[in-house]
Amino acid sequence: MIFFIVIYVICAIYMVLNFKYDLQMFQQNSYRVDRYWRWLQPNIASAWRLVDVACLLLLFASQLLDYRAAALLVAATCLSKIFLIFRRKSKKPLVWTKRVWRLFSLTSFLSLAGAVAVAISSWGVTIGAYNGVMLTIGYMLCISIFSWAVMILSHVLLIPVEKSIQQRYINDAKRIIAGMPDLTIVGITGSYGKTSTKHYLTRILSEQFDVLMTPGSFNTPMGVVRTIREYMKPYNQIFVCEMGAKQLGDIKEICDIVHPKMGIVTAVGPMHLESFKTIENVCRTKFELVDDLPADGCAVINNDFVPCAERRVSNTRALRYGITNTDGCDYIATDIHYTSQGTKFKVAGPDGFELDLETRLLGECNISDILAAVVIALQLGVSADKIRYAVATIDQVEHRLSIKQTPGGVTILDDAFNSNPAGSKMAVDVLSHFKEGKRIIVTPGMIELGSEQYNLNREFGKHVGANVDVAIVVGEYNRMAIVDGIKETGFNTDSLYEVATFNDAQTILGRMLAQGDTILYENDLPDTFK
Repeated sequence: MIFFIVIYVICAIYMVLNFKYDLQMFQQNSYRVDRYWRWLQPNIASAWRLVDVACLLLLFASQLLDYRAAALLVAATCLSKIFLIFRRKSKKPLVWTKRVWRLFSLTSFLSLAGAVAVAISSWGVTIGAYNGVMLTIGYMLCISIFSWAVMILSHVLLIPVEKSIQQRYINDAKRIIAGMPDLTIVGITGSYGKTSTKHYLTRILSEQFDVLMTPGSFNTPMGVVRTIREYMKPYNQIFVCEMGAKQLGDIKEICDIVHPKMGIVTAVGPMHLESFKTIENVCRTKFELVDDLPADGCAVINNDFVPCAERRVSNTRALRYGITNTDGCDYIATDIHYTSQGTKFKVAGPDGFELDLETRLLGECNISDILAAVVIALQLGVSADKIRYAVATIDQVEHRLSIKQTPGGVTILDDAFNSNPAGSKMAVDVLSHFKEGKRIIVTPGMIELGSEQYNLNREFGKHVGANVDVAIVVGEYNRMAIVDGIKETGFNTDSLYEVATFNDAQTILGRMLAQGDTILYENDLPDTFK
């Protein structure tokens, strides 16, 4: 009896721990069943689950193996997988929030309660060739195989609880905002560039005001609520609020909480097309911020993107900025010059306004984001001298085309976060300016581009082929598109590498790098993509 109890315990521990990976992927898909299901479909028959299926078949193949030996083999397999669960490393590990704990607790309770019920009801029972031990262990293996289904069921059961908790937090955040009538709230949204713009604006405004910004990627409604409840202080004068969106209504939901007076739309492009479906829907969602601004507010809009330039604004004052499409712009960046120290450029505005600026940042997208921040700062009365000093001291945002030198004389351009068509092209353009050694790109391509996934990654590949010396394509998801694009340019295929992981890419780099080389790391896909 003790023998089987030990086996039950091992299998039960594995069954419960197995939920960890499902929860991690569910969290990375924003706790949305539709997005999680899209990810799950091509991954449902993973090797990990197939091992459990093999164990289940072996357990009930009584003609091949005695059930005691089969149970022992299953337990040994579960023990090995428990060890692997604790050893498994992820780019973005599961964050054990209170919500995750609730979900994990319910999935574990339902599974364990079921296992106990099966064990008690089947103890000493024989059904054909199968006894209670086999049925109990078989139940736990089935739960492990279909762990995703148990987790989704638990999520559905917890929806009323989560909504109640979220609404309580939202009401508390609204109460805090209502108690600070002098607080100026600046919303920032866009298909890309919003996080960089948030950092740049906060740095500039901090020369004159006490500024709070949403930290990290706290750009969802609950992320904004958490920022307000945990970080906001009564003496804050400005709240810079990043607003992310993956479907219609997401920006409006945040606006209903914070009620911004000023807003920036940094870009409208083909991001998250799997959920938005069309660029028109992307534009409608991003401009939910502008539509929510009061009559005495101010919208700052990037005219370099056609959907932005064509979108009329009548409910509030609109100031438009740009670099490439300057028609109709109130503020433009001109005379852009890249140096070994960074970038020099000039901001030109209404009534002959001019402001010469220098920054340690590289790339046209960074200049565009700085320009948006400068426009807001000017509207809030920040002096030219303070703006000039702040821009000159802006730190590089990690993983957003930051630059560093290794002791061996290799330059690294780190653009690993959230790649997009405009940003990736710009990053390759920056790489092309380095002439001393080999220009190397390491990239898995871009994601969440819907029906344009292949075409946009192929175009990206063509741009890579025309501007770099060595290309290392990582993973399977965009491999065909990028490689097809690169080969269209007549690129030397001896300098084209296709690898499975970033570790494989590092091995190749270790063999070829020399002093003077420059590496661009363009995007780093999350664990939900191969």
